[in-house]
Amino acid sequence: MLVAGALALATPLAAREGAPQPFLIVHGAWGGAWQFAKVDPLLRERGYDVRRVTLTGLGERVHLASPDLGLQTHIDDVVNVILFENLRDIVLLGHSYGGMVISGVAQRVPDRIARLVYLDAILPNDGESLVTARGDRRGSLDLPKMTRDGFLIPFWVRPDKPHPFDVPHPLKTFTDPVELKNPAAQKIPALYILTVEPGKQPEEDDFWPFAERARARGWPVVEMAGDHNPQWRQPAATVEVLAGALR
Repeated sequence: MLVAGALALATPLAAREGAPQPFLIVHGAWGGAWQFAKVDPLLRERGYDVRRVTLTGLGERVHLASPDLGLQTHIDDVVNVILFENLRDIVLLGHSYGGMVISGVAQRVPDRIARLVYLDAILPNDGESLVTARGDRRGSLDLPKMTRDGFLIPFWVRPDKPHPFDVPHPLKTFTDPVELKNPAAQKIPALYILTVEPGKQPEEDDFWPFAERARARGWPVVEMAGDHNPQWRQPAATVEVLAGALR
């Protein structure tokens, strides 16, 4: 297992040439761009032009929440940021559910993306939804028990917490399949970062099957010690692992 402190920091190629490389971050379920607030300045120190997307109906956009929101809306959210901000040569990172989103984004604008990064993320095959990609591996998420009125509301989602906090997530985004048929998207370099809690074996992790999929595709797989949200609890270590993996 790689230890974050053992990796050297790297300066992105675009930054060395004078133009900061866009680093576009897509958060996971229930969250928002706020989840990567601690990582943002640390990546900027390393020369990246950091952009954090909040998906429709989540985070500060919770007022737009609806049970009709599906995966395609979240893919559109990210594609439109790329197009309207005219971003190119992007490092596109998806965390957890965000892996579904960036997989769809890569199908739409493969020419804008320099590298895909899956941070403890869902890595779907063509035609899979998040639910079918997970299969019978329930782990800490019992989706039927947390479904209410078209939203997924786990026990930790409570409105009485101080801001920022997780919010109910539209169920449809978990059941919509993603279509992965663009051959140009398959050529984008990608890597997978698997976080493994101390004391556990990688094979015990909920996201281990997706790290194995990445290996089967010939991608580099980096293992780091930490829980599922290292960007919040270990921001410096997360950035060091990212910088080392992207070097």
